[in-house]
Amino acid sequence: MTELLHELLLRSAERTPDSAALTYRAATLRYGELAGLARSVANGLLQLGLRKQGRVGVYLPKQPETVSSIFGIAAAGGVFVPLNPLLRPDQVAHILRDCDVEVLITSRERAVELGPTMADAGALRHVVLTEGSADASTAQRIAVHRWSDFLSASQQQPHRVIDMDMAAILYTSGSTGRPKGVVLSHRNMVTGARSVAHYLGNTPADRLLAVLPFSFDYGFSQLSTAFATGASVVLMDYLLARDVLKVAARERVTGLAGVPPLWVQLAELEWPAEIRESL
Repeated sequence: MTELLHELLLRSAERTPDSAALTYRAATLRYGELAGLARSVANGLLQLGLRKQGRVGVYLPKQPETVSSIFGIAAAGGVFVPLNPLLRPDQVAHILRDCDVEVLITSRERAVELGPTMADAGALRHVVLTEGSADASTAQRIAVHRWSDFLSASQQQPHRVIDMDMAAILYTSGSTGRPKGVVLSHRNMVTGARSVAHYLGNTPADRLLAVLPFSFDYGFSQLSTAFATGASVVLMDYLLARDVLKVAARERVTGLAGVPPLWVQLAELEWPAEIRESL
């Protein structure tokens, strides 16, 4: 059976709409709610005229709007381009130009920081602001939309895609030059999610702590593996390794993905006893 990336979320929402999908700070978003938001994002993009396989950039920290945007882009038949929230304006502008991003979903503060760089952003025609008023200064040809207005679009017919079509473009490295975009199909991403969830033995009872950026394939897989099994994800942008342990203990986290520098820092700390009961 072929499967598309956004269907991981939608099928879990059909099975268990009241189960927790995301925890963000003190709030919990259930699968039914998250799926509804993703559908609203898809409708908003299609009403803006997003073409099939059109690129949509998401330049936000880890928060519910980020997740609903990514899966809404896939549901519309577009291609999502997650931008590391730590990138500088000139780095963001390079990616926007390099893969012809048509729509950028970001915050007002970040749009203001991008400012003049958006005038040279190639195919960019729309900016959607997840918070604040839609008065951020951009190039004249770029329309700015408020999140609430964007989500209120009427139901639209999504573009028809198959599992071999593009789902995402993830930008790599940049340590030896400008970052390069890696194209991933729906099949690539779904197969990876199913495979990892299988060998880790993930279940709906799991709570995965997402600390890595979604612009990094390993970071994004915390979402896709969770949604493949109906597990929940705790969203976190951390500053200190000690904060990771505090959240893992408080949220009764069962799974944590990290990279070597983070593990080195964690290994030097004393772990709360509660973590041993869940992780």
